[in-house]
Amino acid sequence: MTEKDGMNKDAINEEEMTEGSEGQRKKTKIVKANVGDTIQIKRGIHKGKKGKVLIVRENSVIVEFGKNPKTGEPLKTVVNHKNYKLVK
Repeated sequence: MTEKDGMNKDAINEEEMTEGSEGQRKKTKIVKANVGDTIQIKRGIHKGKKGKVLIVRENSVIVEFGKNPKTGEPLKTVVNHKNYKLVK
């Protein structure tokens, strides 16, 4: 067994312990947006702004929420799934 194999084994054990401890935490369902959905940002410097989802990642979404008036470039930001809500 190599040193690298030993590190992988430790990582697996750590994940198992984490899963066991999550059973005690309060579970909340996180609703993920899809590409093209409109969301409203709940936290951060862009709080309250609405934008269109461009890309969905594992832990976040990339949102376009306007255009720069001088250059015409799109204003984009990355928002964690916990920090936005879907707008109907």
